[in-house]
Amino acid sequence: MAATVLCMLIFFPLGVRLADYLLPKVPRAVVLAVASLLGLTCFSYSFYLHLFGSPAAALHRAAVTLLLYLGVVLVQGRLLRHWAPRGGWRTLAAFLLPLVVLVVVKYLPLPDFVIRRIGAGSGIGPDLLIGISYMAFRLSYLTLEVRNGTVAAPRPAEFLAFAFFLPTLSVGPINTYATHSGRGTDRTPLPGAWLRMLLGAVKFSFLASMVNQFSYTGLLLDGHPHAWVDLPTAMVCYYLFLYLNFSGYCDMAIGVAGLLGIRVAENFENPFAARNVKDFWNRWHITLSTYMRDVVFSPLSKWLVRTLGPARVNHATAICIMVVFLLVGIWHGVGWHFLLFGLSHGLAVAANHYYTIFLKKTLGRARFLAYGKSALVRGTAVVLTFAYISASLFLFANDGRAMRAIFTVLH
Repeated sequence: MAATVLCMLIFFPLGVRLADYLLPKVPRAVVLAVASLLGLTCFSYSFYLHLFGSPAAALHRAAVTLLLYLGVVLVQGRLLRHWAPRGGWRTLAAFLLPLVVLVVVKYLPLPDFVIRRIGAGSGIGPDLLIGISYMAFRLSYLTLEVRNGTVAAPRPAEFLAFAFFLPTLSVGPINTYATHSGRGTDRTPLPGAWLRMLLGAVKFSFLASMVNQFSYTGLLLDGHPHAWVDLPTAMVCYYLFLYLNFSGYCDMAIGVAGLLGIRVAENFENPFAARNVKDFWNRWHITLSTYMRDVVFSPLSKWLVRTLGPARVNHATAICIMVVFLLVGIWHGVGWHFLLFGLSHGLAVAANHYYTIFLKKTLGRARFLAYGKSALVRGTAVVLTFAYISASLFLFANDGRAMRAIFTVLH
């Protein structure tokens, strides 16, 4: 499938550029919308064909995916234009629609008649709906952008081009419409865009695959017994693999968008240099962190401070941190191990929150600033954070069955 992804990301900008040349009077938004819909259909078909092996079944599932997405996006488009700017319950309804669809499709069991109708019993399911989570977050955030006056409600073709923009559809980043539609001078120059695509392709298709050979799947689940020292090796290599795979795709998405003069937000900023888990999330999957900050943390913390009183602001912050990271865990997938992953990061960020308060009270302002600038403290913190993230990703990477299989082969 890596080859399919690379082909799609290479041919997409070439196709758009060719359409611009052959059809100069057709607006770019229309070209992008049509190209993205065709790309989604082709990618879905290729994905399902690879998974199930039947061309007819793959075509059926690709059609179901396309119709589902189109239905949600078209309804959301009307709500966005007519309800989002009006405030109150109408804005809330427009904001919640894509999130409700995400919850229903991804987390709730489908009725039997729906399963029979769309063929879910024979293979289509929430894990196979490409990019449904990223689409839901992009569309819900756009509602807030329109409500706040950050952007005007996009016209139909512009909205479809944004909703289905192929490079960011399946794995992100969660680009805002303000960034997507920006016409500033900071767009990636063409040589830089091609270089970014090449760098991302090397990370995504070569380096990630190489490192994954020493991760859980490639190392510990190879059917042979292993020494316990292989477990931390697999933990570190999985962290490296996840970074190379995810950031590599984002590099390609940013490069492809740059070829078309479209800006895409950066999603990574050297996460291995993070000195605590809070700092890690300021550097890792930045667009998800920004979404959770704006949509969950900020409004919830304001409400809790009003409810509990200013004297309990620190505890209100800790509660909000836990809520955010439990949602982050659930968003990543269905299963108790994802919930525990979110809980482990929420507890780490909350602990850092209280530890920072303790240090400020104990050391005073001058000594606290000196503590933060200490090279020894920073180095120690970076190493400990790297180790904690590597260990916590064990919960992210493995469900209960995989965990039992790993511990069975360790001696």
